[in-house]
Amino acid sequence: MGGRIGYSAATGVMVIVLAWFGIASLMLALVPLVAILPILLYIGMLIGAQAFQTSPPRHAPAIVLALTPHLAAWCKTLMDGALTAAGTSAAAVGLDKLGAAGVVYRGLEVLGGGAILTGLVLAATAIFVIERRFAHAAAFALAGAVLTFFGFMHGESVGLAVTPSVALAYAIVAAFLLGLSRYAEVTTASAALPATGEAAVPAE
Repeated sequence: MGGRIGYSAATGVMVIVLAWFGIASLMLALVPLVAILPILLYIGMLIGAQAFQTSPPRHAPAIVLALTPHLAAWCKTLMDGALTAAGTSAAAVGLDKLGAAGVVYRGLEVLGGGAILTGLVLAATAIFVIERRFAHAAAFALAGAVLTFFGFMHGESVGLAVTPSVALAYAIVAAFLLGLSRYAEVTTASAALPATGEAAVPAE
């Protein structure tokens, strides 16, 4: 519809105002859920289609990667709802029993924690890897390590060392990507040099 960054900013400000004054809860109580869900489904279809249509085709894997944390969070929400309806919880059932039944509950919990930021960081890292801009990819991976360490990603709450093993994994990936960027710079510089045995032609 032609909306750009101003539309997104205005939407964010409006959501903040509605949340601050409790109007969002009032609107959800007045408007039936069955009337909201079709609208959300339609908007979701448009956004999903637009993500693939307006992005370069080579970025499609990054878009799919960005959706993965949201799918994990959605699956966990469904499982929590089913377990609550049954009068129990994942902790009461036991993660080992869920795992034996093929339900990787802890994995979905970690992957889906902070899904919005997780999707953004994973997609940005993947895009820069696809574009072979490894230094930028390393920066996003490092940002992912910091956000994960403080619980903004891959965690259910904000804190210190919420999921330290995942944060360490991001840091290792960042170091690996930074090494690739340095190797790419050296390779490019070597390719720019004259071949062995050939004299460089001085500039006139």
